[in-house]
Amino acid sequence: MLASTLMLIALLCAGVLIPVPYAEMSPGPTVNTLGDHDGEPVLQISGRKTYATSGHLNMTTVRVTSADYKMNIVEAVYGWLAHDNKVVPHDTLYPDGKTEEQSTQENAEEFSQSQESAKVAALKELDVPVKSFVIVSTVVKDSPSQGRLHAGDVIKAVDGTTVKEPADVAELVTKHKAGEKVVFTIVPAKEQAAAEKEQRTATKTEDVTVTTKESDDDGEKRAVVGISAGTDHTFPFTIDIKLADVGGPSAGLMFALGIYDKLTPGSLTGGKFVAGTGTIDDDGKVGPIGGIEMKTVGARDKGAQYFLTPADNCSAAAKDTPSGLTLVKVDTIEDALGALKDIRSGDTADLPKCTTKG
Repeated sequence: MLASTLMLIALLCAGVLIPVPYAEMSPGPTVNTLGDHDGEPVLQISGRKTYATSGHLNMTTVRVTSADYKMNIVEAVYGWLAHDNKVVPHDTLYPDGKTEEQSTQENAEEFSQSQESAKVAALKELDVPVKSFVIVSTVVKDSPSQGRLHAGDVIKAVDGTTVKEPADVAELVTKHKAGEKVVFTIVPAKEQAAAEKEQRTATKTEDVTVTTKESDDDGEKRAVVGISAGTDHTFPFTIDIKLADVGGPSAGLMFALGIYDKLTPGSLTGGKFVAGTGTIDDDGKVGPIGGIEMKTVGARDKGAQYFLTPADNCSAAAKDTPSGLTLVKVDTIEDALGALKDIRSGDTADLPKCTTKG
């Protein structure tokens, strides 16, 4: 008996003290994009007529353990047994030894980009013109471009050839050999920001010469300058999304729908409680996200009746649908708007619902 007791104590101590390479996901906060958060509206639109809304269009989140959190065996077993939590390998959430700071920065960048795409998708759906342009998205530390090009610079041309898409930049740079010079015609970031603030077109350009170097990543060697190109936009009126402490791209669809609802008469939801998730691109295409099971649980716990689900997440979500929640399959913002029309009218028999097959 004594030996067994001592062995049990030793095993319990080991379970508490020995870390295991796992992390945990659980339902996070859900926020109504049509309402307020921390005392101010989530969506703030000025310079354009807006309309009263009702009901909920809730974006959903997943809460995860931090990169440096050391889970023990007892916590892992409890997480595996808990219905609303999910234990996953640590590298699933933090691949390649990514730190907490790096993950937070990446999530913040993705969140910012998702807001931009949500605005563009909503305004395109409303036939409101949006100006797009290619920018320097990031500059690699210690690269040839550091100190010469800056994040936010608008790239008008490379070697005199007009740039229309971010991919054009890489194509034109890689025509060079390492050690050759590339001439970027840019609108400096500060000039672009000033022009947007004054609601005018930026006209001041300058040429910046950068010497290429050979790429140091795996694969075929090519000439690089150490930047990544992206897309930015100017809008005919101001749309601000006020939501702190949230990261990642998965709120894009719900932001786009919230913006659309505020800019159109009537209510998209008809007063119903609709939640959802999904990335969105500038053309309104809805993409899959992670942690779908956690998000449906979080939405239902808050009272959601319907959940707009990216098509590629449908089969996973349908395997364990919370009681009382209808999973609606969407592939584009148009799909979502069509589903909302049926929901507010009460004619839901033909809603495209998720199944375990997709």
